[in-house]
Amino acid sequence: MRAEILDFLRQNQGKYVSGEEISRELNVSRTAVWKHIRALKQDGYQIEAHTRAGYCLRGTTGRLLPEEIKAVLTTKVMGQEIYYYPQIGSTNNEAKKLAAGGCPEGTIVVAETQNTGRGRLARGWFSPYGKGIWMSVVLRPPFSPLEASKCTLMAAVAVNRVIRQVAGVYSGIKWPNDILFQGRKLVGILTEMSAEMDAINYVVIGMGINVNIEEREFPGEIAATATSLLAVSGREIDRRMFLAAILKELETAYHLVQTGGFTSILDDWRSQSITLGKNVDVIGPDHRYSGLAIDIDNEGALLVKTAQGVRKVLAGDVSIRPVV
Repeated sequence: MRAEILDFLRQNQGKYVSGEEISRELNVSRTAVWKHIRALKQDGYQIEAHTRAGYCLRGTTGRLLPEEIKAVLTTKVMGQEIYYYPQIGSTNNEAKKLAAGGCPEGTIVVAETQNTGRGRLARGWFSPYGKGIWMSVVLRPPFSPLEASKCTLMAAVAVNRVIRQVAGVYSGIKWPNDILFQGRKLVGILTEMSAEMDAINYVVIGMGINVNIEEREFPGEIAATATSLLAVSGREIDRRMFLAAILKELETAYHLVQTGGFTSILDDWRSQSITLGKNVDVIGPDHRYSGLAIDIDNEGALLVKTAQGVRKVLAGDVSIRPVV
């Protein structure tokens, strides 16, 4: 009922509506209306109350509350079920628990901040409160576990499209899962899977997107290597609209993969890549070599041309950076 009351206030935003009118339209008692209004104000909604005039919604919370996201969502699957946390250890860890418990495909976990957010190779992720999109999405794809790693490439393509279209920032994808602008990281993506021998139970795609972080807020250890859409574009981004656009683009890409395979996604990834055509340094646990990144294969592995021939680099076992 709280969501319905909020929707009614939003439809009349800037105007006063009486408790009696809300009660009549939504078939709920005036006492219940008052309790829900109080709860909405505690959530941060700017609602003015006037004894004779009623209630007036003046502004929203700025938080990524489920009601705020759903108000602008245009998807059929992605984000239809939302778990919101003001603070959480890791959205990926929570999404994996929900997935193991049988939550529907498209469920998202979103938080204002993470205490133990993770990137690839167990690296930490800076997640300041209310300044980014820290989100995980649950998928239950019908394809082989061997193709699951390509979900990272699919997510990178979808997010990068939205960054270019909505934020107007011409960013590029660094293999396999980072989105950069002029060499500095905007987005990190972490894909985790549970599978049997021949079937995927679930895939969780975690995204850390630096949206409205000011340059001065980045800690010293990453200040030179990370940036945000605010810092790059010079304007604050509406996080809920941006999140809704990402879910829509991800749903479109996922549907394309399910009906036609990954070919078009891999082609889009190639066109947005800032790794291909560059000299790279490949660093693994027990090896290191340099070469020219020439392509990705049909499995999404990076192909690096070295003096000894072309070597295949698998997602998750190396770090890659331009040779200095």
